[in-house]
Amino acid sequence: MTDRELESLIGTILRTGVLTAALIVAASGVLFLAHHHADPPRYATFETESASLRTIPGIIRSAMNLRTEALIQLGLLLLIATPIARVALAAAGFYLEGDRLYLAVSTIVLAILIFSLTRST
Repeated sequence: MTDRELESLIGTILRTGVLTAALIVAASGVLFLAHHHADPPRYATFETESASLRTIPGIIRSAMNLRTEALIQLGLLLLIATPIARVALAAAGFYLEGDRLYLAVSTIVLAILIFSLTRST
């Protein structure tokens, strides 16, 4: 794989990931508003998302049940995962080129991104 082909693949993945995430969030937002447009606002109390929407497996399980809140969260997760996939592809490209320094840097960045996404608070 040449550098140009890798750059083209990375660009395609970035465009596809962002567009897919935007479509999921927009469609889910419209459905959410369609279902909850008549709910009165409650400004006196702050309500967080349910416990099932605080973890990646919980978001995926809830999205499989077509809960609009979970679908919005899934779209946002996809948006976050898109640059992570870009770093992973760059690391793979550096590996194929035999560039050990950039492979090491990319691997460290990828590990930090994955750790920060998956650690629970």
